[in-house]
Amino acid sequence: MKRMEVKRVDCTPAAAELVAELRAQHGELLFHQSGGCCDGSSPMCFARGELKIGDRDVLLGTVAGVPFFMGGDQFELWKHTALTLDVVPGRGSGFSLESPNGVRFLIRSRVLEAKELESLDAAGAPPRGDAALKSLHPPAAPLR
Repeated sequence: MKRMEVKRVDCTPAAAELVAELRAQHGELLFHQSGGCCDGSSPMCFARGELKIGDRDVLLGTVAGVPFFMGGDQFELWKHTALTLDVVPGRGSGFSLESPNGVRFLIRSRVLEAKELESLDAAGAPPRGDAALKSLHPPAAPLR
């Protein structure tokens, strides 16, 4: 039986366009969502090397060729959801690279269906830590 491909994280066309602009300005990037309060629960975009990925950080996948990590504790709460990275007008965290552009990334989510959860369970646990990041080299998608 063919396994269904399920993405834990994806992005809107608007988010993909902004990611491409940020990559052109800053080079290789990564996203991290920690689950802290306020802006800490928002997806944060960093130049690669600006944030140390911890052993418990979970690689959910890539968006527009950029790795997207979530803190391990946050993942335990969100592992039953599919996330979509989007961009909206407004000011987010001062540490996230999109902040000076007057926009901010945000996450839209939906609960995964039973078949999607079964497929993810069959695929095994998602990779964690810095080794997961290193496994993505060369980058998942070329710079534009």
